[in-house]
Amino acid sequence: MTIKRFTVAQHERALVWKNKTFAGVLEPGKHWLIAPMSDIVVQVYDLTAPEFEHARVDFLVTEARDTMEKYFDIVELTESEVGLVYKNGKLTGVLTPGKRQLYWKGPIEVKVEKIDISSDLEVPERVAKLLARAKQPLLAQATDAVSTVEVPDTSVALLIVDGKFVKLLDPGLHVFWKFQRTVKIELVDRRVQTMEVSGQDILTKDKVSLRVNLTALWQIEDVVQARSGLQNFVEYIYKELQFALREAVGSRTLDELLSAKGDLDREIQASARGKIEQHGIELASVGIKDVILPGEMKEILNRVVEAEKVAQANLIKRREETAATRSLLNTARLMDENPTLLRLKELETLEKVTEKVDKLTVFGGLDGVLKDVVRIQVPAN
Repeated sequence: MTIKRFTVAQHERALVWKNKTFAGVLEPGKHWLIAPMSDIVVQVYDLTAPEFEHARVDFLVTEARDTMEKYFDIVELTESEVGLVYKNGKLTGVLTPGKRQLYWKGPIEVKVEKIDISSDLEVPERVAKLLARAKQPLLAQATDAVSTVEVPDTSVALLIVDGKFVKLLDPGLHVFWKFQRTVKIELVDRRVQTMEVSGQDILTKDKVSLRVNLTALWQIEDVVQARSGLQNFVEYIYKELQFALREAVGSRTLDELLSAKGDLDREIQASARGKIEQHGIELASVGIKDVILPGEMKEILNRVVEAEKVAQANLIKRREETAATRSLLNTARLMDENPTLLRLKELETLEKVTEKVDKLTVFGGLDGVLKDVVRIQVPAN
């Protein structure tokens, strides 16, 4: 027989095994053990790490439960329960469903809050932020335990659990338990979106090849309806706008297309809107942004435009000449009817002429200027 002394510190506890059988727990102090040393095993634990991990923990709880309850807080969770671990009032860990965990009773106060996740998969708001923004060492457990989404105020989110749509999530922070389920969250932007349908090569009714660019504004009105009816609603909108554009351009000649662009926009919007809006998507506006012609067609149109402008210029010129002639005719009639007006016009002309004459010799005084320089033949009555 051998006598062996063991000392257990104030912050320690020890498990004693004799002949591979649990013999008890040693508290702080000096202890004398009498037995063959090969038959005694002493396992010392530091209480500053309150979690008790042992290969035979299930055996100890079952066969020595009274002893275990004296020295440990025993936490046993069902398959539908999650445990929130608080040490000295601070959240430090998460226990998974079905977990059995023992904590030493000692300097660190450990409390475990049990939460039933069978009916409510959302994490309570009071701890949601703690888990969503956790830091190490809690971060690793929180990442495995919860799914987190922060929905911006411009969006809405769809909560999908095990492949089934559950509900819409309003803007804000949402945290869900991941245990025993697959949680998926889809964000959808509710703002007005811009879509470009670019580089569409289309033949007009008169066989002219054009390249057309289209711009559309759209917005999700019913998120659930859009998701349930369409696999990819962005691609669907693009295709419907593309089809409507080709149909509208292909049914018009080039002249009709260029002369009534507004009608084309309205026709495309009306054609695409009925198919798009039945899926909960609003088509706010549609507009042709660019109509690009082939090089030779540009030259032809430029010549046509040039000829039209020349014809317009000639027409304006002829109108001005006609107006000037009509004005001269009216002036001549007035002078013919009024000799004095004619005389005043002659004197006005004489004034303009004398402005350019350097020297003028007048004979006969003022009467010579008025009567001899310019003579007026007054028609006889």
